[in-house]
Amino acid sequence: MAKAGKKYSEARSKIDPQIKYTVEEALNLVLESSYAKFDESVDVALRLGVDPRHADQMVRGSVVLPHGTGRTVRVLVFAKGEKDREAQEAGADYVGAEEIAEKIAGGWLDFDKVIATPDMMGVVGKLGKILGPRGMMPNPKLGTVTFEVAKAVSDMKAGRVDFRVDKVGIIHCSVGKVSFGKDKILDNLKALLEIIMKMKPSSSKGTYLKGVALSSTMGPGVKIDPFEVTNILK
Repeated sequence: MAKAGKKYSEARSKIDPQIKYTVEEALNLVLESSYAKFDESVDVALRLGVDPRHADQMVRGSVVLPHGTGRTVRVLVFAKGEKDREAQEAGADYVGAEEIAEKIAGGWLDFDKVIATPDMMGVVGKLGKILGPRGMMPNPKLGTVTFEVAKAVSDMKAGRVDFRVDKVGIIHCSVGKVSFGKDKILDNLKALLEIIMKMKPSSSKGTYLKGVALSSTMGPGVKIDPFEVTNILK
């Protein structure tokens, strides 16, 4: 087993793994234990009481974080004609059709998010094996297959994040950067939690929010009392 570094060990010593902290206590600990030379992301992991093997218990969606993610997002839009122009005016980094699809098929992946108008899905669908595993395939349920390309691009640039429960019932999502400070990260976290709590499947029985943890990119995780999470949303 690899030995933990000195800085990580020092950061971990500030956190009691047996305690489930309040949201504010956890945020303070995450920020205090951040030690990397770069601006670390602050990530949340939510363990939900759902069984993703059943389609009616799949929790998936998106939210525009009020303070963004702190990341520069490169947006690619598949569109033609007037929608091509709308996407460019909204700030899309790349806009095109068949010629862009050919570049991607050839190995080009210099972008982070993909949006497509419905009439372009015949072209985009052929890229499923490339975009799908990377979580980039446009999806109408996530608002990335739409004729409202200007809004979709603006949302992406403003800090929209997509989330999806994994096969063991956990959602992982970034809620900002260490440099944001506690208040902005808390605002982002609340926005994410409000959406996810409203998405509880009717077929999910028992406790919905089973576990919550916060961490910075390089730092240790800090457990949060799930009851404290519901309190901040009241």
